[in-house]
Amino acid sequence: MLEKTRGIFLHHINYSETSIIARIYTEKFGNQSYLINGVRKKKAAMRKSLFQPLFLLDLEVYYRPGRNLQRVRDVRFSIPFEHIPFDITKSSQAIFLAEVLLKCLKEEESNPELFDFLYHAIALLDMKKDGIANFHLAFLFHLTRFLGVAPQKSEHAHTVFFDLESAAFSVSEPLHNQYMNAETTGNFKQLFQFDLGKIEQLLIDKRQRTILLDQLIKYYQIHLDISSNLKSLVVLKEVME
Repeated sequence: MLEKTRGIFLHHINYSETSIIARIYTEKFGNQSYLINGVRKKKAAMRKSLFQPLFLLDLEVYYRPGRNLQRVRDVRFSIPFEHIPFDITKSSQAIFLAEVLLKCLKEEESNPELFDFLYHAIALLDMKKDGIANFHLAFLFHLTRFLGVAPQKSEHAHTVFFDLESAAFSVSEPLHNQYMNAETTGNFKQLFQFDLGKIEQLLIDKRQRTILLDQLIKYYQIHLDISSNLKSLVVLKEVME
């Protein structure tokens, strides 16, 4: 059945001499793999430049329920990016976030709230000028709500530690080592205060940004069982230094 849907490109592997298999998170069908024939030819009907991390696409696809590999009839930009492909900070964040999403998004079914969050957050990354250095932190934080693993909000000023395992704040150090120290917890609390549209108000410096990112990744590993091997993380940290 021929269907139209919006999609967010996450990853691809080469297939045969001219084709690719693309992982795309779609609005109608959730996470899907698509065989895209001939895209690596010099005069391809669909340009390979369309398939870059977090690119927002309008897709016309042949959808058959239960199949591991679907096919694409046509694809075009949904929102052509003006900055992500040309700004090394934004492009590095896009590559990193696409890798995280590739590990987290498994369901092959529609999730309109999650898709809308991702779609508008990615569009914002392209448009936003201020506070971009902390964008990936806020993105990972707000994404937890849509993945069902949101941390509990603290209502008390004296809760100075965040327990990664219980996803809750505490007034004393947990008995294990999976927690944020007082300084990092203070920065983490800021993420509760501002949505992605106000990330310029986050007061997190370069050193603490790196520490908080590592703690957020640990949180994802604990609650979403993703592997620690994020290949794009090294490049992202180098760009952010």
